[in-house]
Parts: sequence; C-alpha cells; structure tokens
Amino acid sequence: MSRSILHPVLNIALLLSFTLSACASPTENTSPADTAAAAPAVEAAATQAPEVNVAASPTPEANVVAGSVSFSKDVLPILQNRCVSCHGGSRTSKGLDLKSYDSVMAGSENGPVLTAGDAAHSPLVSMVVSGKMPRRKPRLPDAEIQILTDWVNAGAPNN
Repeated sequence: MSRSILHPVLNIALLLSFTLSACASPTENTSPADTAAAAPAVEAAATQAPEVNVAASPTPEANVVAGSVSFSKDVLPILQNRCVSCHGGSRTSKGLDLKSYDSVMAGSENGPVLTAGDAAHSPLVSMVVSGKMPRRKPRLPDAEIQILTDWVNAGAPNN
C-alpha cells in the first residue's frame, strides 16, 4: 500500500503552482523574505493530499464528524452494497461474512480482518485502499474508504 501517491488533481495543482512560482518575477513589493515565507505554504499543501489516510482522524470529505461514524448507518450500507455479494449470504469467500457486526469481527479463515483502532494494520482496510477489493465491482470511492478507515480508527464500535 503506497501512501505517497497523490490525488491527480492535487498533482496538477502542485505542478501549476511550482511552474508559476518559477516563472514569476519578483515585483517591486516582493521581498526575499516574502518569497521564503511562501515556500512552507507550498510544502504544507503538498502534504495535505486528498488521498485516503488510514492513519489519520476522520476527514470532512467523509461527511462524518470525529467519533460519529456509525457501523449500522455508515459502514454496514457500504459493506452491503459493495461486499456482501461475495462475502455474505450463500457465498462467503475465504470464510469472510460481512453481513453483520459480529460476522465482521469474527474475521475470515485467515484470521481477523481488522484491528480496532488501527486501520493501517487492518487487512479489510488495506485490501479496499489498494483496490484489490472489491474484486468484481468498481473501486470504492475515497469517501467510502475514508468512512471504513475512520470507523476502524475509532475502535470499530458496534453503533
């Protein structure tokens, strides 16, 4: 899983800002101190990529407030729409059933699929972030991945 890949829009914005700053000539009102002060702002923008951050707290893109991610209202609908066709019902690929909180917490034939409080070390989140899952459906939107990540980072509560 590579966290160094920036969102394509951010890549373009950064490229444009660097190009424009390299091409711009200082005006009579711009001092070297002003130019030096602008560099940290550009570097800070580069570190605020809109990618899914599995180690961070909830983000505004997920439209959830910290600590308010609900398994039943936010997470379960994602699992039902994107995962249950292969991991639930009559099919439970790899022994993983994602139809309920208890079955998610039970894990798969390979063991636990998440580590409550640690999305970065949760196989469920890693597989979704990497795009390996869902295998037969389109990749989850970043906002849905962030909801899953935020829920796991919040301790994967049964709420």
